[in-house]
Amino acid sequence: MTSTIMRTSIQIARTALPVAALLLGGCFKLSRESPPLRQYVLSVASPTGTTTDAPAGGATSPRAPASLTVGLRRVDLAAYLSVPYIIMRRGTSELLTSEFHRWGEDVGDGINRVVAANLAGSPLLRAVEVAPWPLASRHTFLVQLHVTRFEGVADSSATEGRVHVTAGWDIIRPFDGKVLLRGRNDDRRESWRVGDYTGLVRGLDAALRRVARDINACLARFPNDSTPPAACVTADSGGGDSR
Repeated sequence: MTSTIMRTSIQIARTALPVAALLLGGCFKLSRESPPLRQYVLSVASPTGTTTDAPAGGATSPRAPASLTVGLRRVDLAAYLSVPYIIMRRGTSELLTSEFHRWGEDVGDGINRVVAANLAGSPLLRAVEVAPWPLASRHTFLVQLHVTRFEGVADSSATEGRVHVTAGWDIIRPFDGKVLLRGRNDDRRESWRVGDYTGLVRGLDAALRRVARDINACLARFPNDSTPPAACVTADSGGGDSR
């Protein structure tokens, strides 16, 4: 009797093992592999493209001997942008992020680096430095950037969207911190295909090029021109000292 029970148990075990192996194998095959993590950095955009880059208000920077030195302070970034994820906005208030598409650098540092690189090509500027700079550095002006939008936007079911960058800036007198000019650029010129993060970053690059262009136009017109370009207003009209 005992031997019969043992033989039955062995036969059940032999049958169960292959079935269990098949079931486990099926479970593993059904599980999806995570997509690879992709990281992105901002870069200096090529000036060629379909969007126009004339300064706001039609102003152009006059060519003059390079004499100004500019220091870019650390970017004042909206709190929701201070994350490692590339932001996409659906509608007016829904923010979407992807675990697998991230910035490969601090986004504020990247914005400052690219704006500085674009400004460095100006014939007006002798040098552009990004904070933190050496204690011995001396600047004609300081520039404080305030970035409140830096994202791709699209309607809830759209497959195409726009790139939205809103950046303001203060041009500051270094020795007393007085704000001399303020400017703002609300840029939605670039388009992107939803899900194409490389295209989105490329659009952000292009928008930053135009931000730098407008900052340069402000610097070129002040203080010798009593009518700043459309992108800039005198601090007296906006009021206040450096934030």
